[in-house]
Amino acid sequence: MRVLGVDPGLTRCGVGVVEGVAGRPLSLRGVGVVRTPADAELGHRLVSIEQGIEQWLDEYGPEVVAVERVFSQHNVRTVMGTAQASAVAMLCASRRGIPVALHTPSEVKAAVTGSGRADKAQVGAMVTRLLRLDAPPKPADAADALALAICHIWRAPAQNRLQQAVALHATRTPTARETAPAQKGRTA
Repeated sequence: MRVLGVDPGLTRCGVGVVEGVAGRPLSLRGVGVVRTPADAELGHRLVSIEQGIEQWLDEYGPEVVAVERVFSQHNVRTVMGTAQASAVAMLCASRRGIPVALHTPSEVKAAVTGSGRADKAQVGAMVTRLLRLDAPPKPADAADALALAICHIWRAPAQNRLQQAVALHATRTPTARETAPAQKGRTA
């Protein structure tokens, strides 16, 4: 499975492509950052992010795009920029029919380091180790994008099995016992 991980941001949007399957060594295919100038108009920044993501999709042809799920922060302005960059990544993938998976920051940290409270240095160190790199990718946004891709590769098989079980449960015919009206308790 080839996954493009996207750590959304308006100024620095981390991108990284990892290939592999759960339980086997993973391979780094590419890592970088799509940058936009902080003083540029918002619309131009979003177009620049779109163009950058499109280039990554063209070059690496991922099967899935894993994007960090935007979570509530104290700074609403930061959340808005992150959400806008996230939406651009999802749009680019969806336009091509590429499935999009969202993972929370704590989910990614837990998958990669074993702790949902790991700091950026710990995530970078584990990404370096898991992908057998000489040094952690810089900036941290790039390492976070790789962590997203790794998280998805490792979690996708279990998530697929859960989705299949839910779908099977939803399509099966209920038994007579499940559809019978509940009997009220008898009073003495």
